[in-house]
Amino acid sequence: MPDHPRRHRTALVVVLSIAAVLLVAVLIGGGPSIEHAIALLPGVPAATVGIALLGVSGILLAWVVLRRIGARARARVRSRRLVSSLGGAANTGIRTRPLVAALAELDGGRRPRLASRYSVRVDGEGVSLWSGARTPRRSAGFAWREIRSIRCDRVVVGTASVPLAVFRVRRDGSSVEVPLMLAGDRITRYALPDEAFYTTVRSWKAVHRSVLATEGLELPPLTSPLPIITPEMLAELSGRR
Repeated sequence: MPDHPRRHRTALVVVLSIAAVLLVAVLIGGGPSIEHAIALLPGVPAATVGIALLGVSGILLAWVVLRRIGARARARVRSRRLVSSLGGAANTGIRTRPLVAALAELDGGRRPRLASRYSVRVDGEGVSLWSGARTPRRSAGFAWREIRSIRCDRVVVGTASVPLAVFRVRRDGSSVEVPLMLAGDRITRYALPDEAFYTTVRSWKAVHRSVLATEGLELPPLTSPLPIITPEMLAELSGRR
């Protein structure tokens, strides 16, 4: 599978580097002329500059918000279509660099074409990751027999601590940890809240052990119990803050 995003990023870096070199050359060669031209320009009131900066900031913020809303909407449409056509359960995942690197290692170095908000589908066969909206496309996946264990971890994103589901996958003699981060169900939430996250991971672990037991395969080692976050615990933590 061709790595189009990587080629595009490399081409963009090369173009920006050439543009930066040309800009520096123009500034050095035409320094006096540029200073004279700037001196002839009319003055701009500070209020106008401030309004312009606020306008640009507002446009950038709106673009970021609309892009996030679009990604979440595509992920919801994809998940509904996957469940209705193939069954199982689907959640929305967040693409991260460690995840892409782990999937590439499992696939012989080929980087997967994974959407920024992809779908995690879990059924009796295993775990699969899907991109696309109108036509869902399978980007990666692993069977239950390839999964050695599922554990929970945490990672810091900005100022927040976000939970991760880490799959230990064995394939072709290699053992790779695949970290999955689940997206929040609201536009104001980056990642899935702890209570919903741990409920989802518990269901994955139950399916994993059930499938392996049915096939007579070795069961995964028991890990530390997943914490159950209750409303009372959340209220107590909020009171301490």
